[in-house]
Amino acid sequence: MGLLSEFKKFAMRGNVVDMAVGVVIGGAFGLIVTEIVGKVITPIIGYLQGGVDFKERVYTLQLPEIADGMKPPVIGYGAVLQAILNFIIVAFVLFLVIKAMNRMVKKEEAAPAPPSEEILLLREIRDALNKR
Repeated sequence: MGLLSEFKKFAMRGNVVDMAVGVVIGGAFGLIVTEIVGKVITPIIGYLQGGVDFKERVYTLQLPEIADGMKPPVIGYGAVLQAILNFIIVAFVLFLVIKAMNRMVKKEEAAPAPPSEEILLLREIRDALNKR
């Protein structure tokens, strides 16, 4: 029973739950970025390259001895380049999101909250004592 309660205590800590939410949202965000890169950015790059599909770019190895009926091996560098492009876009968008969040946090910190009623009462007491 001790192991189960210890696991429950671990799993219910705030940072573990926050991390789980971040992983789920990050996965969904990754799918969105993958689709944007695959359906919008990659076709534009392919068009600029003369109509070549970016994902289908491969390098065929020229080997002197290949058995009959076998295709020569290919290196699919286009898929790797697309994965690198996905990473760069995700990193840039996350940078922009974090930058915007930091700006909002600074604005919240800059605007001081109005003093509570207790603080106002304490100030009145302080002023009354200073008058004596």
